[in-house]
Amino acid sequence: MLRIHFTGDDLARVRMAAKPDVLWETILSFHRLRERRRAVMFGEWRSETRARLNGETNLLAALVPTRGYFPDFLTPSEASGGLESGLAAIRATPPGRLHSELTLASASRASARAAARAPGPPSGPAAGAAGLSDRAPTGATAGALPAPAVAGLAEGRPGPMSRLLTTLRGYHRAAVEPYWAHIQARVEADRAVRGRALLDGGAAELLCSLPPVLRWRPPVLEADYPVDRELRLDGRGLLLQPSFFCRDTPVVLRDTTLSPVLVYPVAHPPDQVFGETTGALASSLGRLVGHTRSAVLQAIRYGCTTSELARRAGVSLASASQHAAVLREAGLVLTLRHGNAVLHTLTPLGAALLRGGAPAEAPTL
Repeated sequence: MLRIHFTGDDLARVRMAAKPDVLWETILSFHRLRERRRAVMFGEWRSETRARLNGETNLLAALVPTRGYFPDFLTPSEASGGLESGLAAIRATPPGRLHSELTLASASRASARAAARAPGPPSGPAAGAAGLSDRAPTGATAGALPAPAVAGLAEGRPGPMSRLLTTLRGYHRAAVEPYWAHIQARVEADRAVRGRALLDGGAAELLCSLPPVLRWRPPVLEADYPVDRELRLDGRGLLLQPSFFCRDTPVVLRDTTLSPVLVYPVAHPPDQVFGETTGALASSLGRLVGHTRSAVLQAIRYGCTTSELARRAGVSLASASQHAAVLREAGLVLTLRHGNAVLHTLTPLGAALLRGGAPAEAPTL
């Protein structure tokens, strides 16, 4: 169980990440790449990504096990400024921190291997902490950590660090960058839901609106977690980071001296997470004609419920729902449930259509 303890000052300092975090998505996508579940949801993405990678993931696999702790320095807060800002922060990690976190990662993997060989499941917090540590997206049992792959990093040598940054950059370009518009759309849709909750009822309502894996029981936010963990914010607040590739279990940093962040999964449809095929999309777009649907798309620009959409566009509730469904099928709108209502937001394609095809501001890399 994860328990995050809030004070009044912490509630005043709860904030939403402005966009997807490139390094959190990169690292968590590596978990999705290696798991065997969710074949329908991530299967096509895995096939395309593996073809582009050409097996170049050995160093990343040495640092990020399929289950268990991975070093906090891989997801620095500076990555909010883009990939290159995040990689620069990784390069600047002090040697002492590199050594301590990589030593912890090695010990965590050794404990996981020992637990896997032991008869019967591990029990109790001690076994969980040893086998899973604090950042543990689910997956297969961790494999061996090849010491030569990380020894140079732990010693702070520039050559191994340059190799790590090259590996992360290459993996990101193969696994995350081609899908960034989809990732951004899902995170933006989640932000719209959280933002509405914040406006309706403040920080407490925002915390109540988080996915079902998280439960707000004032003054504590709880989540099912691989280990028992008490995180006391002590007035520092909390950054909420919605993530496309985070699934099932939220993630927090192990090092409690770092600025607190909670990474949690966004909602996905039960089918493929990257939408329809090009042919289906073209067919749906062909249905987008007329002034009414244009008005509906304009009304959704900043997010709205179906009732609000009907009022803004001057149509009936049933008509607003039908127009939103067509726009959703065409890949122009995302719809998420918010309490007893649904909230519609634009996808990057929908936003581009409203701009008349003009490019959006380029993301920082």
